[in-house]
Amino acid sequence: MKIVTDQNIPLANELFGSYGDVQLLPGREISAADLVDADILLVRSVTHVGPHLLKDSTVKFVGSATIGTDHVDVDYLQSEGIYFAHAPGCNAQSVVQYDLSVMTRLIPDWQNKTVGIVGCGNVGGRLLKTLLSIGVDCRVYDPYLASDSGIMTTDFESVLGCDIVCLHTPLTVSGLYPTYHLLDAKALSKLKSGALLINAGRGAVVDNQALLTLLKGGADLAVALDVWEPEPLIDLELLQYVSMASPHIAGYSLEGKVNGTSMIFNAFMAWHGAQQHQSNIPMLEDMEPCSVAIGSVADAILASFDIGADDNRMRSMFEGVELGSNVIGEHFDRLRRDYPVRREWASMVFDAERLKLSHSDRLTLRSLGFNLG
Repeated sequence: MKIVTDQNIPLANELFGSYGDVQLLPGREISAADLVDADILLVRSVTHVGPHLLKDSTVKFVGSATIGTDHVDVDYLQSEGIYFAHAPGCNAQSVVQYDLSVMTRLIPDWQNKTVGIVGCGNVGGRLLKTLLSIGVDCRVYDPYLASDSGIMTTDFESVLGCDIVCLHTPLTVSGLYPTYHLLDAKALSKLKSGALLINAGRGAVVDNQALLTLLKGGADLAVALDVWEPEPLIDLELLQYVSMASPHIAGYSLEGKVNGTSMIFNAFMAWHGAQQHQSNIPMLEDMEPCSVAIGSVADAILASFDIGADDNRMRSMFEGVELGSNVIGEHFDRLRRDYPVRREWASMVFDAERLKLSHSDRLTLRSLGFNLG
């Protein structure tokens, strides 16, 4: 079998190599010509999959190692009898850690603030559970949440009135509650003074031009964008106005990436009808030692993952680049391709002798999933 794979999918060769010839390509550059004689296509969110890519191909299985599916024409795949698998929830914990790193950097007393969550699926649900476990006051807006979910929801405007608003909704353009430009100029104007807006869902859920206009007008609003409209050709003027910027890496933990690959590999094995041994699936049981002295919850969060470092890398990459330059997309993708290894909290081990924590802080960190030695 010929297996065409986004080169940013980890362990593709190790897992799929026994079943065919794995060809690694940049995700945005995968073309119809690459797939004419291919059997399997493995992608991440940067490859748009539909008839323009597959109509003349022999592809029978498409796997996306991502939570979202808005880059895939699922209806087309179904109509053509092409099996599709993705990885819901694979990097939810990684995105939660991104959110809390942003909060820690921009609102030090975030545990005493009200957090609004728009979209309570795999990521939003994990964020809600995490925050509630440490006593944070939360509000949730998700009109698709099942009535028997046990989660109390509220209206959209109530969430917009929170101190911190986190967006974790997929991008949709149809249905009863489309999310395209859900935060348009009108909705953005309803954010409270001094609020923090975090978008780690999809870029176009926020009208980026309306956001830029608001920020240029001097709005008292902190904004953290991990996703942009459009990607990879981001608006460098907006970059100058946001408080924290990153290149769509909120879910880029090593665990999240490996989970995504493992989930589509399991689906492939079921589709292929092959026998699978557990040893085929990588287990990340090694721990990442952290020798930094920890005196607070904030210390632990930033020692394990500091969004400020990603913000610095991104601003440095685009320093001196002119608006509209043809290198913007290349720089954005390079930041993603060369992203340093990041581990999740459960894999971090802190030296017990360097812990200067109160009993309350220890309980909080354990609730978040840290290993304190």
